Amino acid sequence: LALFVINLSRFTQVTLARQQIPRVAFLGPIGTYTQLAAQQHFGENLQLIDCGSIDDVFLAVESKRADFGVVPVENSTEGAINSTQDCLVGTSAKIVAELVIPIAHSLLMSKSTDKTRIRKIVSHKQSLAQCRKWLATHWPNTPQEAVASNAQAAKLASENEELAAIAGEMAAEIYDLDICESQIQDESHNSTRFLVLSNENITATGADKTSILVYTENKPGALFRVLEPFEKAQISLTKIETRPSKKSAWEYVFFIDFEGHINDEKVVSLFEQLQHRTAEIKVLGAYPLAIKQPKKQAHK
Repeated sequence: LALFVINLSRFTQVTLARQQIPRVAFLGPIGTYTQLAAQQHFGENLQLIDCGSIDDVFLAVESKRADFGVVPVENSTEGAINSTQDCLVGTSAKIVAELVIPIAHSLLMSKSTDKTRIRKIVSHKQSLAQCRKWLATHWPNTPQEAVASNAQAAKLASENEELAAIAGEMAAEIYDLDICESQIQDESHNSTRFLVLSNENITATGADKTSILVYTENKPGALFRVLEPFEKAQISLTKIETRPSKKSAWEYVFFIDFEGHINDEKVVSLFEQLQHRTAEIKVLGAYPLAIKQPKKQAHK
């Protein structure tokens, strides 16, 4: 599987140079794919802050208990992580980087048990969904239970011989579990996009992406009015998705990602046009595009 990496922006490089050990909040406990993403982005020399939920990661950054936060935002198989999107609506933190990593799930069990003793399979709800077909084929009669993270599932399996967990190889090592089956995700290209959060904006690199949140009036053609300026300016949209606005019933907001930085001349002109076509725009962040490495470098 190809591995995606991010070029550190000048802001991040300066921050890491000034503060040799950055404090990075992540969805815990230890052993999650979010921890893996944090270590891939910042390297091994960092202070990890274990958070029990995605909401807590945002709070850690907003309160400045952490310099950065790392959260999953979407999976190639199961789509958006709703908790992250909901937090983005109200947060003051900014997106300063993105990275996408391949997700390979394994079925983990205590080393002192065997398959016949398993009474339940536990994991994060996204992980269970990403292995839906495999579970239906190999464990059709075994109940499943969603927990806060796949690392928590691994921890539970290490404490209860009647539980099996779906998690990654790192979790198996940390919690001293046997890998009974590997590569059990339904799609071989299964990958998750992660966001890096900070309280500070960063400068343009020349190969950037901007994420915005758009509130529109509840009128016919509202979405078309928003998208038309992008087409005229030939600005490439990389994502558009809707979520309930939470402000009133049956009103929605649009999450839009597009190529370019908010300080680019073309994007400044775009925002001037959008002001007359939207009820509100919130800039979630402008940050370097994730760059795909050649396959031969994928696991180096």
